Amino acid sequence: MSADAHAEMAENAAHHAPTAGEYINHHLRHLQNHADAQSIADFSYVNFDSLFWSVTLGLLAIFMLWRAASKATSGVPGRFQAAIEMIVELVDTQAKGIIHNATSRKAVAPVALTVFVWIFFMNAMDLLPLDLLPTIWGKVYEAKGLDPHHAYLRIVPSADLSVTLGMSLSVLLICLYYNVKIKGLFGWIKELFTAPFHAHGPVGIILLAPANFGLNLIEFGAKTISHGMRLWGNMYAGELVFMLIALMGAVGFSSLGGWGLFLGHIIAGTAWAIFHILIITLQAFIFMMLTLVYIGQAHEGH
Repeated sequence: MSADAHAEMAENAAHHAPTAGEYINHHLRHLQNHADAQSIADFSYVNFDSLFWSVTLGLLAIFMLWRAASKATSGVPGRFQAAIEMIVELVDTQAKGIIHNATSRKAVAPVALTVFVWIFFMNAMDLLPLDLLPTIWGKVYEAKGLDPHHAYLRIVPSADLSVTLGMSLSVLLICLYYNVKIKGLFGWIKELFTAPFHAHGPVGIILLAPANFGLNLIEFGAKTISHGMRLWGNMYAGELVFMLIALMGAVGFSSLGGWGLFLGHIIAGTAWAIFHILIITLQAFIFMMLTLVYIGQAHEGH
């Protein structure tokens, strides 16, 4: 074989064998409306993959809950019905302990249940083999004559900051609704300017009103941002850990070729995946509990 042929083979091998940094960067890129998107917090871009998976998993969560309700029996429940009843009872117990208004609880408890199941499904996407769906997506690109190296796909919606902040903003809107509903529009506006520092007399109220209003705005903003970023940070970190484990597993199986790499990903990631089941469940529970706490606070005065 000529020297030119050897050089061409080496060039092709280098092109098809990404470095660890390139591998991670590829997995962290979203399928977006702009190919040059880089920033995590640039919300001018639409992440089509996060949108697709979050909507799909949300519909799956609704279907699962509807299925359990439609097939519920008064006799001895099956395993599926028993599991759903345990989750419903868990959420209902937490809702009763936090939201004492029975009328509000009839609407808030189902919201909390949906949030818990939905986020659990989104988090659980992290348990799929890291390269399974992205590889299939790359084959689709190849079949259409496109470059598979630009076949970006992230399948964990809760590792996308725009998704988690969108959910926390929805919780904020619910909190604002109950603030107005429970306290009245003028009562809530009065609370914004008179709490937490309650002053007596017109002069004291006027002096402290700007500080009260600023602190209340900071409180709403801090709760909303931390609510979304807590879930995102944990799932984003978990996704990175899976990538690092996949790279370490690939090293030991690299001599076996493509299927060896895939096998290495599975074997190396199994131990972390077992532990990660606890994390995805805990993060869904924490987000659900904070949703109940924040809505419960909207029912109470300072």
